[in-house]
Amino acid sequence: MTNPERDPAEILAETGDTDCGVEVLAPREVPLGGPRTMHVRRTLPSRQRSLIGAWCFVDHYGPDPAADTGGMSVAPHPHTGLQTVSWLFAGEIEHRDSAGNRGIVRPGEVNLMTAGQGISHSEVSTPDTHELHGVQLWVALPDEARDVGPRFAHHAPPEIGADGWTGRVFLGSLLGHTSPMTTYTPLLGAELTLAAGTRLEFDVDASFEHGVLVDHGVVGVEEQDVKAGDLAYVAPGRDTLALTAHDDARVVVLGGPPFGESIVMWWNFVGRTHEEIVGFRDEWQAQIAGSGIVDGRFGVVSEMPPIPAPPLPNARLRSR
Repeated sequence: MTNPERDPAEILAETGDTDCGVEVLAPREVPLGGPRTMHVRRTLPSRQRSLIGAWCFVDHYGPDPAADTGGMSVAPHPHTGLQTVSWLFAGEIEHRDSAGNRGIVRPGEVNLMTAGQGISHSEVSTPDTHELHGVQLWVALPDEARDVGPRFAHHAPPEIGADGWTGRVFLGSLLGHTSPMTTYTPLLGAELTLAAGTRLEFDVDASFEHGVLVDHGVVGVEEQDVKAGDLAYVAPGRDTLALTAHDDARVVVLGGPPFGESIVMWWNFVGRTHEEIVGFRDEWQAQIAGSGIVDGRFGVVSEMPPIPAPPLPNARLRSR
């Protein structure tokens, strides 16, 4: 998914207070397109925090009545230096990219696209989608991997569970299950559903920082209650994580070791310097300018007109 803001804000992280080692990040609403379209709720990046591990972007959307809003129709747009992770609770989205990949993502399945040195792609909800609900996540690639060639992978993780809870692990390892998906830093991504009153405590990697995004319900993350739409941040140092469902609830658990590298992230690009981002933007604009589309760094997805890049801010982009 593209960053749909007309004027992408530069967000600088600040250190927030944490009660019981848990910091709660509230979402801000961003429209995905025109006046009738769906909106997304963005919790990362925020003013309090830019990354959780290598996770650098968390958008949460729906339940959206796609028949009324038009659902998702994101025209071809570019990416560099990241992986995109698509995970749905309801609906279907068709992915097409300039590396020639095409795939449908459905609830309980994951699409993982590696942009690396550059790719463009489109995402459109299918005609049979009456309700659209899910998360779109980005992962920053470390310096040694950010120029890899573009690629795409799809996986349907098995359901795991016991009394009071079920889950699917789409990246990394949790609760005895490991995803086969390739990432370039250690990562965790999993969906958990919990019946009201369930307390689930599970082992986690103590070197990881974690995020718990609450889709619905109210969930105690350790001793901190977190409401639907909020993202709870848990600092490294814990070897277990406890979740308590006060209502029937669903969460997405993210994790990874602190990234340890400064990045510059603007619009759909992740780089390391202001000049690099300017260069990526210039290449995309040159590629889509004029009467035809030139097959440059970002390739071609030809079924829809591409999205032009927004204007750069008047100040230098800073690292986070």
